[in-house]
Amino acid sequence: MVGYVAAVLTTFAFLPQVLHTFKTKSVDDLHVSTLVAFSSGIVLWLVYGLHLRSWPMILANAITLCIQLPLLAMKLRYRK
Repeated sequence: MVGYVAAVLTTFAFLPQVLHTFKTKSVDDLHVSTLVAFSSGIVLWLVYGLHLRSWPMILANAITLCIQLPLLAMKLRYRK
C-alpha cells in the first residue's frame, strides 16, 4: 500500500506545474537541464520496470513521462 501511495504522489507531483505553465506560458523559473535529467531518469525507470515486468513501476513511470514531456516541450517552446 505504501508503494502505491508513493507512486501516485510522485507520478502526479508535476501535474500542478504543467497546468500552471500551460495557463501562464511562463517557463522562466524552469531549468531545461533539470527537466531533461528528470525525464531521462523516468525513461530509465520505465525501461527497468519493463525489464522486471512490474506493472506498478511501468504504469507510474509511463504516466509520469506523459506528464513530464509536455512540460519539457513548453519549456523549449516558450523560452525567451
